[in-house]
Amino acid sequence: MKTHLTPVKDIDRKWYVVDAEDVILGRLASEIATRLRGKHKPVYSTFMDAGDFVVVLNADKIRLSGRKWDNKMYYRHTGHMGGLKEETAAKLRDRKPEELVYQAVKGMLPKNPLGRKQLKKLKVYAGSEHPHEAQQPETLKF
Repeated sequence: MKTHLTPVKDIDRKWYVVDAEDVILGRLASEIATRLRGKHKPVYSTFMDAGDFVVVLNADKIRLSGRKWDNKMYYRHTGHMGGLKEETAAKLRDRKPEELVYQAVKGMLPKNPLGRKQLKKLKVYAGSEHPHEAQQPETLKF
């Protein structure tokens, strides 16, 4: 018996809206990564992009458990000698709240061209407004 592979052009892609208010970051990111990869669909395959689009709202009202607001560090490098910058989760939330969700989901996707393509289907907004009403997104509850 042969295995049936659905062509990429025939995969039905949906849009989902997630309200991140008072949701723990890691639990939210793992569910979003599953949706972006398409693991919830019967046509899932590791080498194909079968995932859906996800719009995250209220990223500035996300929760972290324990003392992670003060102890969790985010690092980036400027590219110059001694250019390692570090920042706590609380400071990153104040400066750029969308980056918390973006980095958490990015860490749960494959580190290859397919993972980068899947990450482009993630749209994160700090407020409760988004410009994707034309796609008629469904609400995703956690």
